[in-house]
Amino acid sequence: MKFVFLMDPLETVSFESDTTFVMMLCAHSRGHDVYHVPEDGIGFAEGKVYFHATKVAPQNIAHMPFREERAVRLSQDDIHAVFIRPNPPLDEQYIMNTWLLEHLPKHIAVINNPAGLRTVNEKVWVSRFKHLTPPTIISSDKKDLLDFVARHKNVIAKPTDGFGGAGVFHIENGDSNTKVVLETLSDRYNKAIIVQKYVPQAQKGDKRILLLDGEVLGAVLRLHEEGEHRNNFYAGGAPQPATVDTNDKKIISILKPHLQELGLYFVGIDILGDFLIEVNVTSPTCLQEMNRLYNVKLEEKIIDFVENLLK
Repeated sequence: MKFVFLMDPLETVSFESDTTFVMMLCAHSRGHDVYHVPEDGIGFAEGKVYFHATKVAPQNIAHMPFREERAVRLSQDDIHAVFIRPNPPLDEQYIMNTWLLEHLPKHIAVINNPAGLRTVNEKVWVSRFKHLTPPTIISSDKKDLLDFVARHKNVIAKPTDGFGGAGVFHIENGDSNTKVVLETLSDRYNKAIIVQKYVPQAQKGDKRILLLDGEVLGAVLRLHEEGEHRNNFYAGGAPQPATVDTNDKKIISILKPHLQELGLYFVGIDILGDFLIEVNVTSPTCLQEMNRLYNVKLEEKIIDFVENLLK
């Protein structure tokens, strides 16, 4: 079968940590044809979606993870599955691609559903589950933001469209940088940002749980390096083993029907202490870190799932 991966440029792929890479490697090892499609590689003509793609042979070689074979133009008639894996944000190009991919016939597996990707902002969508999240404000209003900081005294401020820990600030009431942080993140109070009450358990790391069709695929604890408040691996966090506890399972059980209804098959949720912080749907990561911690190959379960969808 032909598997298309819409993703960032091949040269940006990290051999040691990229989740998409091991999914491609697994698909290729099973005899599927694997294709890389850049973000500007999708079009629509004569009632059909088409792809400007490069057929690649993923290989377990650190200095050369891909062997590029040939450039091709694929029609929707040629392919069986599409994996949508560009990194956030959901910019104009990303949204255009979701619109185009919605024209695909239903027998083609799309991970994740394009309409679901547009619906679920990774940091904002969780606010509908207010009993699962820390006290939160999403606003661009200067007074409202400052009042929230004064009320809760110890907060985290972040953009609505960041990833990898970019633009995440820890603010305590009275901090001389409070106003400049809020002003900068909100583009001088012209763009909504997120401010949440600080969760003290963040000192012990945050838990990333990967879900496959609403069920636990794997979990890892991300622990920040000394002098850093961000636990993300992009920001220097280190992976530690993690267990999925009773509270985590409760959160997952609440999210599962919503994720399934939206066609969001492969999802990463972030939990701090007892609180749900984010639901990552665009390009969830941490698969390789889990593989190394537990000596498993979780990508095989993902490819199994897609093959079963196609059956």
